Order: sequence, then structure tokens, then C-alpha cells
Amino acid sequence: MPLDLAALVAPGHTAVLTVELQNGVVGNAATMPALAEAVAAGGTLECIAEVLRAARQAGIPVIHCTVEARRDGFGGNRNARLFARSRKGTSPRPGFYDLHPTIGAEPEDVVLRRVHGLSPMTSTSLDAVLRNEGITTIVATGVSINVAVLGLAFEGVNRGYQVVLPRDATAGVDEQYVDAVYANTLSLIATVTTTAELIDLWSGSA
Repeated sequence: MPLDLAALVAPGHTAVLTVELQNGVVGNAATMPALAEAVAAGGTLECIAEVLRAARQAGIPVIHCTVEARRDGFGGNRNARLFARSRKGTSPRPGFYDLHPTIGAEPEDVVLRRVHGLSPMTSTSLDAVLRNEGITTIVATGVSINVAVLGLAFEGVNRGYQVVLPRDATAGVDEQYVDAVYANTLSLIATVTTTAELIDLWSGSA
């Protein structure tokens, strides 16, 4: 059954999440340069910044889901190649874990940090925080379609949330893979839209 997007993302039960939009992930200090390059090429950060501005103006909460590692690595996963790769060269420089300046965080935003796992919801406070605020729809932005955003989409659906993905406000590697994941997986479990459509709805111009 087709969903009414305006009702789905209406203020009062919707939150916008950003995923791992940090200097060490999507900025000049990125440990995975190909991902940072994909973000830059697609104008992803600029699209996300527009979504966040529109959400805040509509009274929709913004939650930044970030990932960090202790200097000694305590509590972090070691059971996948990705974790070892991410640890290389991450003896953090100043600002490494900060939100990218294109995104930033306003005083009313919430920042939820984790030190483990592949995505923002497993064994973190995110689910409880959303439920306590009566959130039933998650608008997910950020990186990556390969891992964290994909994981968040599954976790959100498994927990009963409606998941909305503004496609131009997400990114991954490589372009053909991202297209295939959207066509064959994400379009089956989430509502796929665009930055422009969300902004129109939240500004009341749609």
C-alpha cells in the first residue's frame, strides 16, 4: 500500500538522524578516502545540511549518531576487518571525531556517541531515546549505504519504525553498488525520497 509521505514525516513523530558525518569519516582526515570522495562528488553534505535546516525549522529533532574509539581501544570491536582498518592512523588528531563543519550541531540537537559496533542502534541508547519522545519515523542521512546506514535501516524496521531515506543525503562506495542496494534492498524496506521533497513538505509548500 502506498504511504502518504507528508503524514509519514510529519513533525511530532519524526526525527532526522545523521550517521557518522565526522571529520575522520567524511572529511580530509578520512580513514577511507573513497567514501569521502563519494560524499564530496555527490554533494551529500550540502544536501544533509539543507535537510537539517528544514527539520529544525519545522520543529523536528535532529540526532547525530557518531562513532568514536578510545585511545586504548577498550570496548571496541575486533571481529571484522573493517574495525582493524578503521583503527589505522586514528590516533586521534584534534577534531578527528568532530562533526564535519558543513553539518555541525546546533544547541538543540542531540549527539549520541558509540564506541562499538557497525551501526547506531544496536545496544545503544538510540532506540530508547526515540521511543521516549514518541518517534515512529526515522529519516536517516549520512554514511554509508555499505554498512552503517544499511544496518540502521534494518534495525529501525525490526524495531517497528518507519524508515525514510532521502537518497541524495546518503552515500556509499561504489556508485553501482549503491544503486543496486537501493533498487534491490532499501526500496523494499524503507521509503526512498529526496532532499527537495522533504524540504517542500516541511516548509509547507507541497
